[in-house]
Amino acid sequence: MCGIVGIIGQKPVVNRLLQGLKRLEYRGYDSAGIAVLGDTSLERRRSPGKIVELEKVIKADPIEGTSGIAHTRWATHGRPSFCNAHPHSSHRVSVVHNGIIENHSELRADLEKKGYIFQSETDTEVIAHLIDSHLTESTLLEAVQASLQQLKGAYALAVLSTEEKTKMVGARLGSPLVVGYGQGEMYLGSDAIALSHLSQKISFLEEGDLVEITRDSATVFNKDFHKVERPVISSEISSEVVDKEGYPHFMLKEIFEQPDVIRRSLQHYLTDSDQLDLNLPFNWADVPKVTLVACGTAYYAGFLAKHWFERFAHVPIEVDIASEFRYRQPPLPAGGLAIFLSQSGETADTLAALRYAKEQKQICLGILNVETSSIAREVDHILPIKAGAEIGVASTKAFMGMVVVLALLLLEASRSKEKIGDTELKQHLLSLRQLPSQLESLLKIRGHLKTLAHQVAQADDVLYLGRGTSYALSLEGALKLKEISYIHAEGYAAGEMKHGPIALIDNTVPIIAIVPKDELYDKAISNVEEAMARDGQVILLSDEKGHHDFSPGIGTNGSSLSDSSSNIERVTLPESTFLTSPLLYTVPIQLLAYEAAVARGEDVDQPRNLAKSVTVE
Repeated sequence: MCGIVGIIGQKPVVNRLLQGLKRLEYRGYDSAGIAVLGDTSLERRRSPGKIVELEKVIKADPIEGTSGIAHTRWATHGRPSFCNAHPHSSHRVSVVHNGIIENHSELRADLEKKGYIFQSETDTEVIAHLIDSHLTESTLLEAVQASLQQLKGAYALAVLSTEEKTKMVGARLGSPLVVGYGQGEMYLGSDAIALSHLSQKISFLEEGDLVEITRDSATVFNKDFHKVERPVISSEISSEVVDKEGYPHFMLKEIFEQPDVIRRSLQHYLTDSDQLDLNLPFNWADVPKVTLVACGTAYYAGFLAKHWFERFAHVPIEVDIASEFRYRQPPLPAGGLAIFLSQSGETADTLAALRYAKEQKQICLGILNVETSSIAREVDHILPIKAGAEIGVASTKAFMGMVVVLALLLLEASRSKEKIGDTELKQHLLSLRQLPSQLESLLKIRGHLKTLAHQVAQADDVLYLGRGTSYALSLEGALKLKEISYIHAEGYAAGEMKHGPIALIDNTVPIIAIVPKDELYDKAISNVEEAMARDGQVILLSDEKGHHDFSPGIGTNGSSLSDSSSNIERVTLPESTFLTSPLLYTVPIQLLAYEAAVARGEDVDQPRNLAKSVTVE
């Protein structure tokens, strides 16, 4: 979501601020801006649109200085525009802000009575004027601290003032902020990636922290305004900008990286003798209840795992959307297990759900991609997915990584509860070991999927059908298509078609049926037949046995629904087990969405209105 970069130093900062913003483009944004502290004033340059537009503004009207703040904005209050772009300024103060100030209307009214004139529709401008109002009789640090006591909501802030040119103040509550350490310079960033070109020595602020930085120091205060020390660590994030390596989009590159994601995950969690090594801080026999919480794509990974765990490990799991979870205030038994899935580890709703679970004395487990994230630091135990930096906003390899780790967790639970023996465990691990090679072969059918995707790209509505774990994949497939192609798509449990959605089917509606040859095959194929009988345009994903056993019936016009008819196309996948099937079938649904979006000429990596890391509720 919104991104922050701040530098207080001795060398020109404009180009370096812009470099930091470019590293944050993956988060999703709709405007950008910088503020630089000159000899006597704070100068701003802002623009709606991409960073390239901001660069044009700066080239036409240059500014320079040795201290500055920069921001990429994802609109919350007020449309994307020049006036609403950050930084926001008052007389002596300039501010960049991630988060939402919930009581901004009341504060705005009070400040207007004091004579402050607002130039934007944003909640953030309130912060700039509020700090300025406290600055007359206070230091910048004290003015920020007094202002924070009046704010309700979430924030990560970087603040500059003409009153104290050698200092910058930052604060966080509900949104991440990182301090970077340099030589004669100090930095603030919304994450380590924002500072990777500036510093490899970083410190993560904790919830409620306030920090004052100078060119050579950082002083941190906790929520009670007591001085505290926060560990300084070495960041492992490369200072190089992540490259597409010849691929036209990051999303396609990340789809093709998935075999290596599985290899890294297996290498991390399996010993040389193929023993599971998850190092869990609990015994499955002692767990009274499992709650799994996530958002978006991560939620669908958890929904898939629910089917696995209940069916094969006999472990009941409640799967919850994070934004609903804590407001329901579900009763959680002491000693229960709560699992949190998140690519970024900064998802605001998931983080809030984690804190609720900790209050309810749950054992908290994080399945995450960013091992230095807020969720990673607050859970009792982390299972990293080892996907590497994921730049495309629509998650692909992170979903794959989550599902692999959940599969290993399932095997650990099944073994612990004696639902499988050593021989069966070894067979499953062997099938997982074979997956990367199978996926590499499967990726070669991209050309066929591209042809089918051109048909999908012309549709207004698309349905995805599946049963069991394939139902979870149908939900994920529909989400992927919606996210990047803007085609309306819905995923359904195939057996539910007769309970309403079948009314949508005609010869203009593509139906993507995910039907591996498993114990639910016959039921699912019957549902496919029902769709075809109503002239639904079916793309059938199955393996060779599944395709061989499928003999279409009779269409509404009395004709045989053979492969030569106009309403069925087949995509053949490798044979699979209940464990490997979701991982294999993930690839074609990702590629179909990708190719459909490309065919429509959409911005695949940065789809409209979306952000990679959702750090506001």
